[in-house]
Amino acid sequence: MNEIASKLQQVFKEKYNSDPTLYFSPGRINLIGEHIDYNDGYVMPAAIDKGVYYAVAVNNSHAANFYAVDFTEEFSIEVNKISKADGWKNYVLSVVNEFLLLHKNINGFDCVMMGDIPHGSGMSSSAAVEGGLAFALNDLFNCGLDKLELALLCQRAEHNYPGVQCGIMDQFANMMGKRDHVILLDCQHITHAYFPLQLNDYEIILVNSKVHHSLASSAYNERRRQCEEGLMMLKETLNIHSFRDVGKWEDLLSMEKMLDESVFMRCKYVVQEIGRTRLAAELLQQNKLFEFGQLMYQTHEGLSKLYEVSCAELDFLVDFASKNPAVIGSRLMGGGFGGCTINLVHKDLLDKFSDAIKIAYKHNFNISAEIYIVKTADGCMRIN
Repeated sequence: MNEIASKLQQVFKEKYNSDPTLYFSPGRINLIGEHIDYNDGYVMPAAIDKGVYYAVAVNNSHAANFYAVDFTEEFSIEVNKISKADGWKNYVLSVVNEFLLLHKNINGFDCVMMGDIPHGSGMSSSAAVEGGLAFALNDLFNCGLDKLELALLCQRAEHNYPGVQCGIMDQFANMMGKRDHVILLDCQHITHAYFPLQLNDYEIILVNSKVHHSLASSAYNERRRQCEEGLMMLKETLNIHSFRDVGKWEDLLSMEKMLDESVFMRCKYVVQEIGRTRLAAELLQQNKLFEFGQLMYQTHEGLSKLYEVSCAELDFLVDFASKNPAVIGSRLMGGGFGGCTINLVHKDLLDKFSDAIKIAYKHNFNISAEIYIVKTADGCMRIN
């Protein structure tokens, strides 16, 4: 049991005077396939060794009691009177609500949660919060849902109270992750395959820009709307069902004059990224990590110039990494407008790279970047 789990168990016993069951709910990275989970594309996420830990016990009442150690906030609510709240509370309450909508017999419970995912880093702390509680409730109340059903439940939960119209990637990786593997997830048919991640002499390094531009949430919904608008036109003109059905580049090019410029740019990015992700899976199978890394650079270029979800800070970090001999791939990860870049960095040059990029970033933006080394991990699990 690690330090966080031990502390969590101790806090729970002091607060509720009973022995909890402990759970780990991982964050996720996405190596390639960004902003296309809600466009019926392919994505390549992996669960990681940073996440949210839960201590939960049935309390034989009708009250659900929550305590978030990281926020030093707590609240209680009657299980049969679940309703919207604000902030992090919405994520856990919406999960409970989804179980009730399925007519699952959820009664009172005590819950303490604590994590080590840096806020706003793009490692999907929201999916980890949802997934950990869903996994725990399913386990403690014998609800009988499998991991795929839990992932879909958590996606619905994020759509509902928090109001974030996310795709399935984050929740799927959180539940279905497999250590030393990435998942090639088909977001149209919700099918998946595992690919061994043979990093050899490289590590996955996240560089946190420590910026969070306020455009993020509104721009996310705008990008979704633009993609839907573009797809509607493509369906009518090209007789296709989804972006992945665009067979030839010329087909999309023929639509350029019919679409608003920004809508065309979004569609162009989506079609290209679907192709990159398919190719990336082949490269991993062939253990061609360098070529895989070059696709990451192409993805960042598309996210910055076509999808327009980057920012000066992220562009700087990727550009700096691309000129460093230790790095074979880099791009922004997550929604954009801040958060982290994901980088493939040679183990022997890791310290030099970390020092150099922090110094350069501080010099240019007067912000202290943070560096995280992440390992792939299994999906949600009971840990005692």
